[in-house]
Amino acid sequence: MYNPQLETFLCVAECGSFNKAAEKLFISPPAVIKQINLLEENLDLQLFVRTHRGLQLTEAGKSLAQDAKYIIQYCKDSVTRAKNVMKKSEDIIRIGTSSMTPAQVLVDLWPKLQEECPGVKFQLVPFENTPENAREILANLGQNIDVIAGIFDETMLNLRRCAGLEISKEPICAAVSIHHRLAGKDRLTVQDLYGEKFMMMRREWSHYVDLLRDDLWKNHPKIQIVDFDFYDVNAFNQCENNDCVLMAVPKWQYVHPLLKILPVDWSYTIPYGLLHSPDPSPVVKQFLRAVQKETGRDK
Repeated sequence: MYNPQLETFLCVAECGSFNKAAEKLFISPPAVIKQINLLEENLDLQLFVRTHRGLQLTEAGKSLAQDAKYIIQYCKDSVTRAKNVMKKSEDIIRIGTSSMTPAQVLVDLWPKLQEECPGVKFQLVPFENTPENAREILANLGQNIDVIAGIFDETMLNLRRCAGLEISKEPICAAVSIHHRLAGKDRLTVQDLYGEKFMMMRREWSHYVDLLRDDLWKNHPKIQIVDFDFYDVNAFNQCENNDCVLMAVPKWQYVHPLLKILPVDWSYTIPYGLLHSPDPSPVVKQFLRAVQKETGRDK
């Protein structure tokens, strides 16, 4: 389904060394070097810079590494889909899961959902939370992945060309390093954030976030708003490393072990639920109706 040299390339990129990659792949270092040389030659790209500190990815290498992970996972998913078709396993709900989109809410609901969806199976499909994956997966829900749990609003749904089933309104909270001066508190006031760098998703990503942003700009100028473009582990790392405060929701409490998510004394919330295709399959429609019923959203 794909050039196996891609897996060798990713292993070398991860290890930063031909020798370490060879040990991990159980092949000789010359064999690893040969595969990388052939890959660079075939693609007409320089993927690594050889330095005295080891191997470093070039900009082209970084780009390929990001896409190669998706290509490999996509191919594996393709094989899985083919096998499912062969076995006529049509009653499978594929739940996409990543660090930012944990499927715990569905795991908790599953015993009750099985009563409404007898015979339907639950399959977790892990994916890496990157901007590229977000665009590709959300625009093609129903192909590799059927539903993903996460925060959203109409602005985001229109941007990503998907639909959403709201399960709850999640309070907008603040995440801080466990070493931050505010970490000892159980709850924050808006004034607690004065003098802090507050990381928020850029304007027009979410109407609900923009309402909070406008309030802070107008009424709380002592809070320094720092824009960023995408929620992933890097955003959480930036918060922890730079001693910032990150806008978060309670369901992300296990994303980063060194961050603490604290409620804030304001009334701002954001919808949380299931992202799905605008035209879901019959079994997914049945599943979504069951979720609506069990969460009281069918009333």
